[in-house]
Amino acid sequence: MSKEKVILTGDRPTGRLHIGHYVGSLRNRVALQEEGDYKQMYVFIADAQALTDNMEHPEKVRQNVIEVALDYLACGLDPSKVTIFIQSQIPELCELSFYFMDLVTVSRLQRNPTVKTEIQMRGFESSIPVGFFTYPISQAADITAFRATTVPVGEDQKPMLEQATEIVRRFNHIYGETLVEPSILLPTNVACLRLPGTDGKAKMSKSLGNCIYLSDPADEVRQKVMSMYTDPEHIHVQDPGHLEGNCVFTYLDAFSKPEHFARYLPDYPDLEALKAHYQRGGLGDMKVKRFLNDVLQEELEPIRNRRKEYSRDIPAVYDMLRAGCEKARAVAAQTLDDVRKAMRINYFDDRELIAEQAKRFAE
Repeated sequence: MSKEKVILTGDRPTGRLHIGHYVGSLRNRVALQEEGDYKQMYVFIADAQALTDNMEHPEKVRQNVIEVALDYLACGLDPSKVTIFIQSQIPELCELSFYFMDLVTVSRLQRNPTVKTEIQMRGFESSIPVGFFTYPISQAADITAFRATTVPVGEDQKPMLEQATEIVRRFNHIYGETLVEPSILLPTNVACLRLPGTDGKAKMSKSLGNCIYLSDPADEVRQKVMSMYTDPEHIHVQDPGHLEGNCVFTYLDAFSKPEHFARYLPDYPDLEALKAHYQRGGLGDMKVKRFLNDVLQEELEPIRNRRKEYSRDIPAVYDMLRAGCEKARAVAAQTLDDVRKAMRINYFDDRELIAEQAKRFAE
């Protein structure tokens, strides 16, 4: 087990988690957890960040905290191996964010590609809430508070990690080596970097209504798969089909395994053979969609079943979250002490300062 690696990642509780979250990060988190190659692993529910663009709808965030916690547990995150906590319950993060704000310019935040994309998507323009605008600073506080060395996220979060690294370097340059520099951990499967929506849009998004949720019933998953966007030029079975932009095949890239073909589609040895047949013509979309449905149902059924089990004892889930928050807060408090000491604002703990001032005024 690595003595140094500290893993941290999280999600905004703006809705139930979907399969884009699953292949982009959740599945990887469970694998990391089981490998055990880390000193500590933190997974948090970013409710404070979710409020930056949902301030008028706090109940939406409040209700979804438990939904995300259930999704975490259902996917296999184990509270005995991973510290699961709620962002807003760690007030030290706010203080760290406040200090980090002095290290970042407005123009630098405006250049952050992730921030620019989110502003356009939400139509904020000049009415962007300050809290949302400074999200990269808040995220840097989340990461550094727990001395995270490794942050497993999707590709769209790369600019955020780059900005967090800049903040760490600038702080350490000014105040001395205090904070740990993080590195990003991306999914190894290219198809998982950014799973498209069922409508073929570039991003699977709750607001666009193009998601397959981890908690969707089996019949709902099937319905969504059967209505998925494929190749608009593939009108007849005999027509050659295109793979690019065809999200059914993108999903198969992300989810299918060789053994799925033996179970559900024995006519083909593997995904490459299926793709080749589709491209030369003679393979209908419905046959491919039925195979994708079988693959997804196999993956999602145990997740749905575990979720039902955990949802039978909601107070126990809140107890788990409370324990995680207490453990996380103790770690964040120690980091904040180190930061305050480095910045020389730990006035009452600095006996040397008090003695110096007493001597100065006595003379």
